[in-house]
Amino acid sequence: MNIDDLSWQARHHGGVYPRMVRTLLDLGQVELLVRAARERGDWNCAEAAARELCAAGEFDRALALVGPFAEVGWRPAAWVTAEIMIHRGEGDEALAMMRPDEARLGDGHVCASWAELLSKAGRVEEAVDVLTPHLGEYWLRSRLVEITEGQGCDDLVLDVLTQEAKRMEPAENAACQGCGESSCGTRRTDRWEVLLLISRVLERAGRTDEAVEVLRAEWASGRRHPVNFPEYFAELLARQGLIDELRALAAEDRRSALDVYAKALEDAGRAEEAETVLREGIEAHDHPKDRAALMRLLVRQGRVDEAVETGRPTCEYYDCWNFLHWALELLVDDGRPGRALELLEGLTDEYVKEHPDQVHHLRLWLLGEAERCKEGIAEATALNEREPGEWDTALARLLEQDGRTEEALALLRSSSHYLVHHDLPDMLIRHGRPAEALDSIPTIAESRAAAERREREAAEQREQDDPWAATGEFSLEPPF
Repeated sequence: MNIDDLSWQARHHGGVYPRMVRTLLDLGQVELLVRAARERGDWNCAEAAARELCAAGEFDRALALVGPFAEVGWRPAAWVTAEIMIHRGEGDEALAMMRPDEARLGDGHVCASWAELLSKAGRVEEAVDVLTPHLGEYWLRSRLVEITEGQGCDDLVLDVLTQEAKRMEPAENAACQGCGESSCGTRRTDRWEVLLLISRVLERAGRTDEAVEVLRAEWASGRRHPVNFPEYFAELLARQGLIDELRALAAEDRRSALDVYAKALEDAGRAEEAETVLREGIEAHDHPKDRAALMRLLVRQGRVDEAVETGRPTCEYYDCWNFLHWALELLVDDGRPGRALELLEGLTDEYVKEHPDQVHHLRLWLLGEAERCKEGIAEATALNEREPGEWDTALARLLEQDGRTEEALALLRSSSHYLVHHDLPDMLIRHGRPAEALDSIPTIAESRAAAERREREAAEQREQDDPWAATGEFSLEPPF
């Protein structure tokens, strides 16, 4: 192992990727992760296994596992080592080992890790002191709230956040030089986000009336806010059962609060009223967010066909509000893949022409779910003949569903498709072969070499496609 490879893994999720690590943990395969950490130098495996061993009281094994990573200078390993020492009752030694000097305390990332370690060692007030100078950075404000939860210091956190909100208030209230108004948003700071955190801490401290009042007063101020603010305010009102106030907020800001209001009505046993609210919202404004809320409500009531019909108008949208895949999944989960195929086949020719790969992939998936595997295999094979290798993963899945698992695995092992390093181990996991699944994943060095090769090939292809593309120093002459 070396620092460069470990840094590359952290940035690109190379080697054993986090989802597979979680899967192996869920299967109780801690020893496989231990082996991968030792033999492959895989930090994702080492960290997860060390935490599991620590939780089981096997502190020496956990320390031995992360030790080699710390020895090569991998800083995350040093932090994990300190955490294990704290759990072993060596908090003072752990803190002495990791305490940053004054220069490093100017780095917000170092302070975040140091504050979290202090909190785990039971020195929460010191953790708050470490983060306080950095509260101008929004993510460190959130970290402050996270690491102090359940630590009995909510009053201290509230005091710090309140001071930060007061510090921002003069700039927030200053008149815009352009229009002379303070509510136009030009001078907006992150004060609204600090108020959300204050409300969150008040709520967890059981001071719910105060939590609501903080946001209520800010909303009444007339200042402009990002969508996060009214959404959180609506959710807070719903949690506190303030449905009438939530209705007023939804009337004022329907995009942020209408779906929350409808869900609150449903939770209060007023499902028919909730459905009416959403249908009226769709009729008036037809925002996909309201359609999504209505679909979820209908699904909870077992009205799958109505949910699918509600989403149908979005099925040819060109953005993230396209609910085609969701509608198909609803029908498949309801045991009706044939009906899902009919929905797919009902797409317009124009949409199919503009999204051929998406439609083909969905069709192959649905053929497998409908137990029409041989038909799907024939179609996938034909597609693969036209575009060699591009349909390997879809074909392998159909072969697996047709009971031809070894053929499917052989195809994936020989494939160069970019998804094969996920699909192959996933298939092996499904068939109870976790050790083979782990062995099928390239090492960090192999993953890195393959990624760099793909980058070079892509750069070469871009140069071929665009002869004017810059390949080095600027030139006044065309490259031909």
